[in-house]
Amino acid sequence: MSNDVILTAKGLTKRFGGGGFMAKSPVMQAVSDISLEIRRGETFAIVGESGCGKSTLARLLMRLLDPTEGQVTFDGQDISHVTGADLTRLRRDMQFIFQDPFSSLNPRMTVGKLIGEPLEVHAPNLGARDRRQKVAELLQQVGLPAEHANRYPHEFSGGQRQRIGIARALASGPKLVIGDEPVSALDVSVQAQVINLLGDLSRDLGLTLVVIAHDLGVIRHMSDRVAVMYLGRIIEMGTAAEVFEQPRHPYTQALLASIPAPRSAEAPREQLSGEMPSPSAPPPGCAFHTRCPHATSACSAAIPTITKVGNSHSVACHRWQDIPVPEGQTAEPARSDQAESRFALYRAALAGGAVQHGPHE
Repeated sequence: MSNDVILTAKGLTKRFGGGGFMAKSPVMQAVSDISLEIRRGETFAIVGESGCGKSTLARLLMRLLDPTEGQVTFDGQDISHVTGADLTRLRRDMQFIFQDPFSSLNPRMTVGKLIGEPLEVHAPNLGARDRRQKVAELLQQVGLPAEHANRYPHEFSGGQRQRIGIARALASGPKLVIGDEPVSALDVSVQAQVINLLGDLSRDLGLTLVVIAHDLGVIRHMSDRVAVMYLGRIIEMGTAAEVFEQPRHPYTQALLASIPAPRSAEAPREQLSGEMPSPSAPPPGCAFHTRCPHATSACSAAIPTITKVGNSHSVACHRWQDIPVPEGQTAEPARSDQAESRFALYRAALAGGAVQHGPHE
């Protein structure tokens, strides 16, 4: 593995059901033969509809779930089946930010205890005084006053609770952080603040960040590379500019067309019809062919393989060469020096205009 690659998945597959007390239940293949590389220091986004398997993939990469097949390598070490003390040590370098900032925090513990708990596990030699000082520094790092350490989670807003969750994830000094829909439970203006925070922390601390989302609008301005999932498989992957400016898979094109945009004279683009099939009963061949306007009989005959369409751009589609890129498809730069401007378009699109926010989230 190259030194600039921190996390690798090869042939990663996860099936549920069909064994043990679930022997009579149908087998559901949530993730199917996924291979990818995540580079050190980048922000990598995994997107797709609800139920496409992206959260399961995140948990497999994090080793919160055991893979049915395949391998996960982190920093040169195969972590596919680590347990016990080895798994505890792994948690120091890999941390997770959960979707719901309230249910992921123990309501009976103060914020200081919540953030200090990883320090007790991963830095046991740190004295109580130094631990309190570290908690104060972490709170300030995520934009909260140090005195908040004495409060409880229910005393905070959703955005503040997510900041606390981020501080807890940073406590062990991780190399990689995975966020599973980290802003989907927050208001639009607060989403922009938390995404700004994650981007700033990633840059300042040299973190590798993996973000799971179903809304391309959330990740379009913060990601270096994007993988699009459908029914357990990655069907397109590339830089943020490639995926947003030159989407080659019809599913990616439909997702981009669904992003809310300010009113304009532009003709409405084609929207997705129908629902994603069940993972327990996937259609033959290309899983998307039942909803694809470009499908032919060949699409139901075989599963498409990932094909390179550029230096870093790949797509899994039998007919990608025959499908035109939508006219006027553009994307703003994936990075910007002005944090607020990165999300101005997104906030305006969802809120119907510029959103003003103050210190209270």
